Amino acid sequence: MLLENRTAVVYGGGGTIGGAMADAFAAEGARVFLVGRTPAKLEAVADRIRAAGGQAETAVVDATDASAVNDHIDAVVEKAGSVDISVNVITSEGLFQPLADIPTPDFATAIANSLTAQLITTKAAARHMVKQESGVLLFFGGSDAANINAGMGNVQIGFDAVESLRRQWSVELAPHGVRTVTLLTGGVIDSFPDVPEMEAARQSIIDASPLKRAATTADVGAVAAFVASEKGRSITSTQVNISFGACYG
Repeated sequence: MLLENRTAVVYGGGGTIGGAMADAFAAEGARVFLVGRTPAKLEAVADRIRAAGGQAETAVVDATDASAVNDHIDAVVEKAGSVDISVNVITSEGLFQPLADIPTPDFATAIANSLTAQLITTKAAARHMVKQESGVLLFFGGSDAANINAGMGNVQIGFDAVESLRRQWSVELAPHGVRTVTLLTGGVIDSFPDVPEMEAARQSIIDASPLKRAATTADVGAVAAFVASEKGRSITSTQVNISFGACYG
């Protein structure tokens, strides 16, 4: 298995994307620690992983609380011996409106919360990875220089901001053997709410791809597991495009 004897921490592990990554990590042999705010969602993913024969533990932690995040990651390392993979899929609250219509405080708060959570969780994992001289930090969303979609509001801006953080982490952590990789997405269609209003959005994502296909949660998990594994050891300080060609990073 690709991730046997590895330890993975997934912030936002109770969500659709985080859960898909956790499933894939566990299926490849990793011991997975799911972190989030909603116990029922975390336990649902953990139960699914255990039923498939994997190892999963959960913890309710506010990713914007540095003390709580650090206490948790220290406990993970004490229990598992290391933290080999850390991924935070907590993103800014999506405000899908024209920028001119978004109240300034709402925009600023959403972006600030996302960046704060990313900075805190990455710092916590990096502290241990630097000591180990190894580890993989995964990010999700990515920066699409060709984005021409109106009405995206703060969503792509939030992804761009997180990607800027990732680039800076790359520079600072590479000398310590820590890899940093972003999964660049054009939209994961089976993560959308199953309502008629989302059909047009799903189709637009498919239409944007030269192959007329769109990534699924299973695709996200499969690529994340490969990138985090030793087979992906040459991939760092970059984005991995999982958009079927719809994005241009």
